[in-house]
Amino acid sequence: MNKHYLAIDIGASSGRHILGTMIDGKMVLEEVYRFPNGMENRDGTLCWDLDGLFKEIIAGLKVCKELGKVPETMAIDTWGVDFVLLDENDEILGKTVGYRDHRTDGMDTEVYKIISQDDLYLRTGIQKQIFNTVYQLMAVKKNQPEDMEKAKSMLMIPDYFQYKLTGVKKMEYTNGTTGQLINPQTADWDYELIEMLGYNKEMFVPVSMPGEVVGEFSKQVQEEVGFNCTVVLPATHDTGSAVLAVPTNNDNALYISSGTWSLMGVERAQADCSLASMKANFTNEGGYDHRYRYLKNIMGLWMIQSVKKEFTEDLSFAEICERAGKEEIPSIVDCQDEVFLAPESMTQAVQNYCRQTGQQVPETVGEIGAVIYNSLAKCYGDTIEEIEGITGKKYETIYVVGGGANAGYLNELTAKYCQRKVSAGPTEATAIGNIIVQMLYDKVFKDLPEARECVGRSFDIVNYDKTGTVI
Repeated sequence: MNKHYLAIDIGASSGRHILGTMIDGKMVLEEVYRFPNGMENRDGTLCWDLDGLFKEIIAGLKVCKELGKVPETMAIDTWGVDFVLLDENDEILGKTVGYRDHRTDGMDTEVYKIISQDDLYLRTGIQKQIFNTVYQLMAVKKNQPEDMEKAKSMLMIPDYFQYKLTGVKKMEYTNGTTGQLINPQTADWDYELIEMLGYNKEMFVPVSMPGEVVGEFSKQVQEEVGFNCTVVLPATHDTGSAVLAVPTNNDNALYISSGTWSLMGVERAQADCSLASMKANFTNEGGYDHRYRYLKNIMGLWMIQSVKKEFTEDLSFAEICERAGKEEIPSIVDCQDEVFLAPESMTQAVQNYCRQTGQQVPETVGEIGAVIYNSLAKCYGDTIEEIEGITGKKYETIYVVGGGANAGYLNELTAKYCQRKVSAGPTEATAIGNIIVQMLYDKVFKDLPEARECVGRSFDIVNYDKTGTVI
């Protein structure tokens, strides 16, 4: 009997239960359950429906049982920076606020009254983004101080779900680093920084590494889903998992984890917490086996996902790409501008940016798509130059993993703007990386290089030359 390993991969717009199995030396995936996700406006605050998401987690586990494919182990990954505070009865304090909410407006100023932006980067190596946990906690401290005082534990979102399954609280490292409160030298909380900022030191659960066991299902969960299972910590930050699925063992590989966000960078043995790195807005997020994901967060396919919802026609991404590829509009927007983070209308935000910068204003579906895709590719091109300038290395190939690997038009543009070869795939990189950690725990692979070699032969990879031509 082949063993099954379950990855529950929850992104900003959807979640999936994906089973991984080894058959004839290759990893085979099967999606058994899918469910929607998104932030909800609750009395003017953008929140996650965590109760609803946990019900979906349970529903997908029941499907595994119905299919007769009970997993050997399972693991959950999600987006970063968001968290819950739990009281003495392990009930959530306050609202389950999402990172696109505006509660962090001005909270960077409050943090910098205590520690400068430069010193914060020198201590953590994490790129400033207004929604980082460090700023979200300042919003709680300023606006709901009673919640922080009552909190007995803080858990990142995937850690909370794994606690709900097992009754065991773990704080996984890779997701923890996204919050800008972990010391890259010790791979643990910077408790001195936490005390400086006036956050409740007692609520910070000790940091655990990918590959550690969380526990087994609680009796209540076992009775509900019909089986028991060992829950393993993956790289719970979805990008941390996706990077594990980059199908090369070249230490100088440059990747783009392409989804709602585009995370472009390299793996490094040490963090670069220099001011030069900070000024270029790079981040040192934690990776598997104490590696560092040295990367830049780029707005990504969020922009195209947003305009797709606003179009009057119900178009697929492939149809939008096809129309965009026929346009010659030269306008470019800065994908990193905060106006694109959570606008009421992404279409209007793109149009207004072009209008205010004296460029041709896109009007049609094709023109709007072309502006966004070309702007993303240009941003990739600018970023690769910055990475090469900082690392002193040259990168011949860009490895695109995640859902964006399916965006052929964007991959062509990426090759052209970056003047590099592009390797696109696998598309289910996050689930694959999640499963890799489970298989490493179960000794299916002896090490990560063996796992990555397996990824390369198990999944379809499309290669482009520097002109954007498929080779």
